[in-house]
Amino acid sequence: MFNLTQFMHAAADQRPNAVATIYKDRQQSWSQFRDRVTRLASSLRDLGAKAGDRVAILALNSDRYSEYYFACWYAGAAVVPMNVRWSAAENAYSLNDSGAEILFIDAAFAGGLADIQKQSDSLKHVIYLDDGELPTGLLSYEELIANATPCEDADRGGEDLAGLYYTGGTTGFPKGVMLPHRAIWYNNLVAAKMLEVDSNSRYLHAAPMFHLADGAAGGAMSAVGGTHISIPMFDVEALLDAIETHQVTHALLVPTMIGMLMQSDKFDATRLTSLTNIMYGASPMPEGLMLDVMQRLPHVKFAQGYGQTEMAPLVTTLQPEYHVVDGPLAGKIRSAGSPVPGTEVKIVDEDHKEVASGEVGEIITRGPGTMLGYWKLEEQTAKTLVDGWVYSGDGGYLDEDGFVFIADRMKDMIVTGGENVFSAEVESAISKHPAVAEVAVIGIPDDKWGEAVHAIIVPQAGQSVSTEDILAHCKELIANYKWPRSTELRSDPLPVSGAGKVLKRDLRAPFWEGKERNVN
Repeated sequence: MFNLTQFMHAAADQRPNAVATIYKDRQQSWSQFRDRVTRLASSLRDLGAKAGDRVAILALNSDRYSEYYFACWYAGAAVVPMNVRWSAAENAYSLNDSGAEILFIDAAFAGGLADIQKQSDSLKHVIYLDDGELPTGLLSYEELIANATPCEDADRGGEDLAGLYYTGGTTGFPKGVMLPHRAIWYNNLVAAKMLEVDSNSRYLHAAPMFHLADGAAGGAMSAVGGTHISIPMFDVEALLDAIETHQVTHALLVPTMIGMLMQSDKFDATRLTSLTNIMYGASPMPEGLMLDVMQRLPHVKFAQGYGQTEMAPLVTTLQPEYHVVDGPLAGKIRSAGSPVPGTEVKIVDEDHKEVASGEVGEIITRGPGTMLGYWKLEEQTAKTLVDGWVYSGDGGYLDEDGFVFIADRMKDMIVTGGENVFSAEVESAISKHPAVAEVAVIGIPDDKWGEAVHAIIVPQAGQSVSTEDILAHCKELIANYKWPRSTELRSDPLPVSGAGKVLKRDLRAPFWEGKERNVN
């Protein structure tokens, strides 16, 4: 039935005493994990969570984040993982849009809860994830578990909604991707195969657990009954310490994290001897960085994952055997790999017609990981999900061996540090500044983040505005990773097409001159 709780049951039944999670000084077995999950699910039902209801979380990584996922699914609810870098306005929007009445929150974000609650009209209960003094008005996570009696599994699965995963929106607001149990269930198994995990594997949650990239890798570990190890957030020393202390075998890191690790004076390959596999993705890997990390960690197998939230998320992988610079398998290291088992990929032109090998067009995909659509956005769903195919918005081509090469972005999207930023969201925020007459936001190459957000602004007549002014203005409206890192002022109107659309490619061209592709 493609029920996500099947993985937990299998692990608890077949490996009851094996370690399920490790976080700081806490450790529990799979049988203990299931017991806590069933009690938490029972409390969620007592709080009013019904089949199909949405339950949100705003927290850093921990063992309790894993429990939250399975408790929601066990209770029959759908998860709403919230981006930890969002502003209060963005968090409130996702809560209001999803209709979530229950929110899990930890100490890192409890201080900003009042600002979120002021703008949210749906919240009824807030559950505090951490130990220590309980903030006024919040429910204790541990008390909810201790005082509950285990309940029966709701057995939701298949096409039932498993989660709303909010991603950047082309209209200025995040949009909720509806993923059914079927899509995530399939991705868990595919990721387990591509990451080469088994019941003895130990996976480190260093990437944020709200993100589906980590979700796929973490789901793979649950599928095989392996061990989840968590650090609150990425930090080079915390990463090295966790890998060394807990003998981590597998990790997922975005290229920016790998770059920070390689450049850190704390880097020490002898502390990473337990590592066997690293999957990277969420943004393109600079080839120089890839060659550097391969040379400095020769005992590690590397695999690249390319995907999107709408596919839950895996579309292609570049497996370890292709991470070579010579021999018969060389030449693929700059690709995004080939489609994962069960997923189809095509390259099409503007008329949705398939193009020849080597010709650039839009990447479209379909398979068991396909989303149900966008939450309450029928028009956007119809544009993205066409005859069962998800239109990615990425430009690329297939070589003669069926490997995908990313060449451009059809959508007006920027990928910075592994996070997707839709220009429309940033433009919408900046346009509210009283000194701004016109604004266009583009992505420009950046050595550290891959791409940086750049704003081109035409001020109101007789006025001027600085980058500092824009940053101060944006602070309350959008997450900090969406803020422009640079601005430029222009006196002439922005160039537009005959249809009146700003010619973004013309604006981007000077910054990307000399680049082989228009993504970094």
